[in-house]
Amino acid sequence: MADIGRLPEQSYAPITQWIENGGTLIRFAGPRLAAAPADDPLVPVTLRQGERALGGALSWSEPQPLADYPALSPFAGMARPQDILIKRQVLAEPTADLAERTWASLADGTPLVTTKTNGAGRIVLFHVSAEATWSNLPISGDFVEMLRRSVQLSRGGGVASDGNGQAQTLAPYRLLNADGVLISETGRARPLDITAGAIPISTVENPPGLYGSEDGFTALNLLARNAELKPIDKTGLQTAYTSEPLIGAEAMSLKPALFTLAMILLLLDSVIVLFMGGAFAQLRMARAATAVLALTVAALVLHPSPLLAQDVKPGDDRILERLDKTHLAYVVTGEADVDRLSERGLAGLTDFLTYRTTLEPGAPVGLDITSDELAFYPIIYWPVSATAPMPTPQAVSRIDAYMRAGGTVLFDTRDQFSSLGGSGGNSPNGERLQAILANLDIPPLEPVPTDNVLTKSFYLLSNFPGRYNGSPLWIEAQPETNDDQSGRPARSGDGVSPIMITGNDFAGAWAIDDNGVALLPTVPPDETQREHAFRAGVNIMMYMLTGNYKADQVHIPALLERLGQ
Repeated sequence: MADIGRLPEQSYAPITQWIENGGTLIRFAGPRLAAAPADDPLVPVTLRQGERALGGALSWSEPQPLADYPALSPFAGMARPQDILIKRQVLAEPTADLAERTWASLADGTPLVTTKTNGAGRIVLFHVSAEATWSNLPISGDFVEMLRRSVQLSRGGGVASDGNGQAQTLAPYRLLNADGVLISETGRARPLDITAGAIPISTVENPPGLYGSEDGFTALNLLARNAELKPIDKTGLQTAYTSEPLIGAEAMSLKPALFTLAMILLLLDSVIVLFMGGAFAQLRMARAATAVLALTVAALVLHPSPLLAQDVKPGDDRILERLDKTHLAYVVTGEADVDRLSERGLAGLTDFLTYRTTLEPGAPVGLDITSDELAFYPIIYWPVSATAPMPTPQAVSRIDAYMRAGGTVLFDTRDQFSSLGGSGGNSPNGERLQAILANLDIPPLEPVPTDNVLTKSFYLLSNFPGRYNGSPLWIEAQPETNDDQSGRPARSGDGVSPIMITGNDFAGAWAIDDNGVALLPTVPPDETQREHAFRAGVNIMMYMLTGNYKADQVHIPALLERLGQ
């Protein structure tokens, strides 16, 4: 689990049961886990909320190297890496058994890898992210070895030591040859059946060696402990075999084979020299014609049959319609007035995009998030309504997967309040929004900074109004960097925020009738505010489709200076 802050409530019980039955859960930190509640049962230690930045602009500390691995850690014996530095981490609350649960720590003593035994299984937490944003550990060879040792401790690839595990079938991994050396050639060896409470015995079909994989294996010995040497029992053997006596020392002369090989190499060298001298120039045209003929025959033989119109399934027509153009999508709440306003609002923004930009979106699409495919749409507008039915856990899980896959959901409480945890929580729509977000794994949020790409992706904007102009637009908080940001017109990080939250009622400001007349007035009545609301919608769409490409404006001064020279 890489940077997962919270899971749907119904997921914790089966995962916990799986761990107690012997599963191993390896987790990694990140912004979502740092913002998650501290009572998560799937972490090995109690975490402090928030993350610790080392070497940031507001930090007195420097990035920390790793300390020597504890003697009882599975990483013991590995050399302490000298070139790994940790820039961010999640901190554990000090407890009496924290040292016993620590597999690796930083030079200042704070844990880097912690663990906890849960039943027959184990939970392991890396207090840094799984990619190289918080440290350079994930791009080092030590990281691979740490993961390998962690996985080898799991019981999924081998046999339970207490004999209470379920029956398993393990494929041959390394077998002993006649010289007693482990080799990767498994020949006709059959998988080894492991039964709880029974000690496996080597046979002709199950030779001695290692069975399993590199992530976990069990050893099958040639002889059991205190066993007596007996002839191999061949009764009932279905595999063909040959019995031969021991071969004595025999010498074989390699002189004929070596002379033959030398002659072949001499002839091959002579052919290459003749070819380089142009002796085969006359044969090139014939060879080229032969190649063209062979390609033609292959094309005729392997040419796929054309896709006929009747071959397209009825359900594919709708998919093809969604793929021909970019469509704006909204969540169908089940309330006729809200859904009609959302549809007319996105229709108005579609017309504005068509007239003012080179983007020509298709008609807006209403989505049933419990069944419709969400991957076709770059952004989904969700009008939050306290009187609409609460989305099911399955629908919330699909939205969570959509956001993780790169999509963005724009939540709009439509009541001028979206101050997450502040005054917006007192409104019915704000409370419903908080109930929905409680089941989503969302990153830390912040109002759109003045230097964010959203403020300049198409128009230059300082705020994002809709029918109202009192709510900020919330997006994923950008991490601080150590780079000099002076004079930078945009943040340098790539990626798009997976979530946006506002209370300014964008759809109400965008909504128009068939004649292009606005359906609802702005509050207060001001057509300039409506124009800015449309521009805010254009900036959001351009940001969704192009990402942080405007961040490249940081290079404009250097380019202009180069052109001036």
